[in-house]
Amino acid sequence: MTARVWNETLFEGRVVAVSGAASGIGAAISRAFLDVGASVVGGDIDEKAVQSYADSLPEAIRPRFRAARLDVSSSASANDFIAGIRTHEKRLDVLVNNAGVAPVGSVTDTTDETWRHVMAVDLDGAFFLARAALPVLIEAAGSIVNTASVSGIGADFNYAAYNAAKGAIVNLTRSLAIDYGKKSVRVNAIAPGPVRTPLLERNLDALPTLERAFARFIPLGRIAEPAEVADAVVFLASPAASFITGAIVPIDGGVTAWNGQPNGDFVD
Repeated sequence: MTARVWNETLFEGRVVAVSGAASGIGAAISRAFLDVGASVVGGDIDEKAVQSYADSLPEAIRPRFRAARLDVSSSASANDFIAGIRTHEKRLDVLVNNAGVAPVGSVTDTTDETWRHVMAVDLDGAFFLARAALPVLIEAAGSIVNTASVSGIGADFNYAAYNAAKGAIVNLTRSLAIDYGKKSVRVNAIAPGPVRTPLLERNLDALPTLERAFARFIPLGRIAEPAEVADAVVFLASPAASFITGAIVPIDGGVTAWNGQPNGDFVD
């Protein structure tokens, strides 16, 4: 779907850490950085899945990917993950906080346990990893890219906890950007709309009319591919974005450009 324009040596000699790397957007981000020469440490709570992803990579780039177990909801696990990078890779240039969960539920449908789990994975995870990684990122004048969502800019129906967590990621990104800019660390976030991940594919299979609804609602008329999201992450981490920090970049086919008023396509 997307034509890459990056030089294959753009990130040569640099180290990128990606959370939630086993599948979907995280796997696409990992592959995009590998394709431009980076070494990637992919963390995921499902150690077998992230190792399976590693094993699936072409032989030419497989040695530059290291799989690691990472429970982003645990500060100890986040600290160990970054300490492992210090030990094995000796440096860290880019942190991509991508791990997340998105259970369905309005406020009254959401249990204490579900609320805490979403906050622990989607929000605490980004905080714990950023806190652990900042000292080494400062050494490298590196950057952080957080995965927020259009759900952190405007709300989805029946995703109260997810909306709240992603809204917090948006402002955590800005806070990190202003606090660490003078230490040469840039911090930005992407805000994807619907992306053709395995999770979304299952929803599309269960509800065949959903893809038509997305196509009708999204100004570009289709769902994004994971590689299109990954390319934006590479850009934000690259020298091409050297004066961009604190930005929240929608990757949504124009969804957030719309004010909600219907046109003829939405009137029967």
